[in-house]
Amino acid sequence: MPTLEEITAGMAERFDENSGLDATLKLDFGDDGVIYLDGVTSPNSVSNDDKDADCTMKISKENFLKLVGGELDGTTAFMMGKLKIDGDMGVAMKLQSVLS
Repeated sequence: MPTLEEITAGMAERFDENSGLDATLKLDFGDDGVIYLDGVTSPNSVSNDDKDADCTMKISKENFLKLVGGELDGTTAFMMGKLKIDGDMGVAMKLQSVLS
């Protein structure tokens, strides 16, 4: 399984200077750490800073990898409790288009 640093680097590659996210989003992997996507600053940035965001998605690192790999549907993960969203649900919906 990739490390948090490897996942962060992969996110940074997909999250270009103008991602279209227009918000901040935190991926909270619990004990495995966080990834903070800042779609407000120019250029957009990705870090492992644990700070407040417009939307926080709580998911295990394993399920996140399944989600981005297409093995797990976001709606299904949410309904099954594998994905919890705090804050602006619209920001969470935008993440899918940013990552595709």
